Amino acid sequence: MTKHLIILGAGGHGKVAADCASLLGRYLSIRFLDVRYPQLEHTGQWTVVGKGDDLSQYNRDDTEFFVAIGDNLTRQKVTQSLLKQQCQLATLIHPSAVVSQANQVGCGTLICANAVVNIDSKIGRANIINTCASVDHDCLLGDFVHIAPGVRIAGGVTIGESSFIGIGSVIIPSTIVGTCCILGAGSTLLSDLADHSVAVGSPAKVIKQQ
Repeated sequence: MTKHLIILGAGGHGKVAADCASLLGRYLSIRFLDVRYPQLEHTGQWTVVGKGDDLSQYNRDDTEFFVAIGDNLTRQKVTQSLLKQQCQLATLIHPSAVVSQANQVGCGTLICANAVVNIDSKIGRANIINTCASVDHDCLLGDFVHIAPGVRIAGGVTIGESSFIGIGSVIIPSTIVGTCCILGAGSTLLSDLADHSVAVGSPAKVIKQQ
């Protein structure tokens, strides 16, 4: 254990990230920043120490940051702000997750408990691959993607930046999902989705463009 961890966002997703970080056993301390401070001083077993409006007091060589915000566009904005300030971003992979060593996983990504990411897949920055989700071989996920719990993504799928794949959804092989798309919970995607599409159902149909 040689580093400290600061997590931005003290909601449920933040607690999941902190729990994962604790299990990894590589952090001397885990603390939170959240806009609700000082009204919110604790989340789970961890302490909220500030709002995060001044990161300079925390940005040291021995400290990593993690953005625990579920909304893709907000997570993108906060992550990009941290990178501009030359903050070190943590990548958290739960000990129970199965992730091929041949994969590329971008900084700031969380891969949750019992998730699987198979060989020759590329995961962008600040992704969320949530509990029990499966990403098969040769997939390409852009930055700031959120794969919800229980999603099943077959081989060769491409998912564009800032897209959200809802809980329990299925995507067949070699499908292309554009940027800023939403696939609703429990949907089955059988064909490509254009940028900014919202699709639901089994088989999934586009219901609007964002």
